[in-house]
Amino acid sequence: MATLLLDRADLEARMSDGALALYENGTRTQTVPLRLLERVVIQGARTKLDTSVLLKLAEAGVPTLLLSPRAGRQVAVILGPQHNDAAIRLAQARRVTDDAFCANWARQMVTAKLRRQHRLLTQAEARRPDLRKALFDAREGVANALNHLSPSSDTPPCARLRGLEGAAARAYFGGYTALFAPQLGFTGRNRRPPRDPVNACLSLAYTLLHFEAVRAAHGAGLDPLLGFYHRPSFGRESLACDLIEPLRPSVDEWLWNQFTSGPLRPEHFTSDKGACLLGKAGRAHFYAQWEACAPPLRRWLRQTCRQLSRSLRSEGLPWLGNDLDDEEF
Repeated sequence: MATLLLDRADLEARMSDGALALYENGTRTQTVPLRLLERVVIQGARTKLDTSVLLKLAEAGVPTLLLSPRAGRQVAVILGPQHNDAAIRLAQARRVTDDAFCANWARQMVTAKLRRQHRLLTQAEARRPDLRKALFDAREGVANALNHLSPSSDTPPCARLRGLEGAAARAYFGGYTALFAPQLGFTGRNRRPPRDPVNACLSLAYTLLHFEAVRAAHGAGLDPLLGFYHRPSFGRESLACDLIEPLRPSVDEWLWNQFTSGPLRPEHFTSDKGACLLGKAGRAHFYAQWEACAPPLRRWLRQTCRQLSRSLRSEGLPWLGNDLDDEEF
């Protein structure tokens, strides 16, 4: 069990001999050894646990993601011990102010994202010939943006890249929305709150992916707040936002399959005050399928963060102090 989801009402988690014991209405229902856990996701309205549980999870390197019970929005992330190599963060902070570095990094992220969008639309066109016109137009729009990012062209600044990404997104969603049944009411991206089942699941999946990006960055000694494409902003893990951009089309494809040949159905959702909510039965299907989809995404995030960390560390080493000269207290 790599991921433990706590989303039932009146569930209590306690530590017991190196394991997480789960209780419902005072009765012990499950015991999960900490060594089997890689992450804990809490989305229960009345889930109970004390600080000893959070402490043991953090000490074991098991991050905890707290989601709002209704909308599945990230409320907090609790991570394990911090990486001790200051050289990485010193270089990262310096590179955030380097326009050329940021533009090159952003170009890689945006190019990878657009290529995957283009591939998804191409595959969808083969599977849905009845939607050929909408998918062809969407694919052409993404291809036009990609043409500005060819290897022979100069690297545009981040502002220009955002414009290209935005133009590609408008074309892409014109085709992507056509892939879903009309009764789902999916006509485009919306959030806070999501107003239809597809957007509700996209928001939840992107939130889970963002959490994995924060974890990967933290584990590699990077500061999740300091992004190169998404500029640092108060309260935003901008590097995590950078990292998930190339992976969004993979999530989009996965979700399309969940609604076409997978277990998700309109009856798994309810509407409340304009917000579309994924119910308990739907969440069980969603998280089970997500665990099958997520491993290669997590692996890509870890590898990308490690590569970035290694290159930054060599740059940051000259700024480190000599610990032999440091005063001990």
